[in-house]
Amino acid sequence: MALFPPRPSQQPADLPMTPITTPGGGTVSRDDLQHVQDLTNRIRQHFTQGLVAQETLRESLIVTLVAGGHMLIESVPGLAKTTAAQILATSVSGTFKRIQCTPDLMPSDLVGTQIFDFSTQKMSTQIGPIHANLVLLDEINRSSAKTQSAMLEAMAEGATTIGGERILLPRPFMVIATQNPIEEEGTYNLPEAQMDRFYMKTVLSYPTEDDEIAMLDLLTRRGTDQQDVMVDPTAISIADVEFLRASARRVHVSQPIMKYAVELAQTSRGGGPRPIKGLSSLVRLGASPRASIALVRIGQAHALMSGRDYVVPEDIKVFAHEVFRHRILLTFEALAEGVNADQVIDSMLEAVPVP
Repeated sequence: MALFPPRPSQQPADLPMTPITTPGGGTVSRDDLQHVQDLTNRIRQHFTQGLVAQETLRESLIVTLVAGGHMLIESVPGLAKTTAAQILATSVSGTFKRIQCTPDLMPSDLVGTQIFDFSTQKMSTQIGPIHANLVLLDEINRSSAKTQSAMLEAMAEGATTIGGERILLPRPFMVIATQNPIEEEGTYNLPEAQMDRFYMKTVLSYPTEDDEIAMLDLLTRRGTDQQDVMVDPTAISIADVEFLRASARRVHVSQPIMKYAVELAQTSRGGGPRPIKGLSSLVRLGASPRASIALVRIGQAHALMSGRDYVVPEDIKVFAHEVFRHRILLTFEALAEGVNADQVIDSMLEAVPVP
């Protein structure tokens, strides 16, 4: 069986300032579109001040935030995942918590617990670190199945349950989870239900020589290795984030675009308008309908950030690999032949006609 052709290296998904257009049937005004670009550019400015390169990570984080989803990052240690999450939280004036996942991490360590208050002779609720606007779950695949189920409830329902009491999480709420692709000892496979809750999965690579030199230059000029987490008057507000999310939901998605997103998901399952020959021997499980939802939501956010109130096919394609790569489970035969999920996604994009 022939292998899929190797995928060319992906260019950073940077979004330059673009003309604002509103002929697509959306309900976002020109003033709102301009305000969106002003807000997202202020977020990017914060990244420029504290992070060198990693444009793909930056844009993936921002578009996921605007779309209202969660994000999974795969990389070896030391590639600024924590720094990027801290910058994102600071840039939107949000609360940030970092949770180091370990095999002995209990659900109560994550969501909170009830303790007895001797002064009142009553039980009181002590909320856990997941009750924040942005939560970084570091090495999520090291946590046990019981703890992962608590994470799933928070990600799926935007709430936690402590002692039978249901507590809503702050809004906006976004989980940024990381996993190390190298280490396997002491790790647990994430269940498909939890993987499916992440809108996107971004894979980071090492910086170039020039980028690494620029990073050292930034650190020496700043005088400290620690990220400044003080309140920044130039940061946007939580209300601004809610405005961005509400505006993204008002971006128009035509029927052909919806059909395109659905056909991509169906193609991963062996269907679609042009089924890929031999796919069943390579793909054990294709993407669920949540992939179609994520594609459309990410497409709306990308269109909004590009200055449009309507989605075009490029908005669907630009983050297709990030949306699908963690939702496609390969067979042992595919793994033995060196086929990866990105190669399958390349074939999907080639097979499905663009509207």
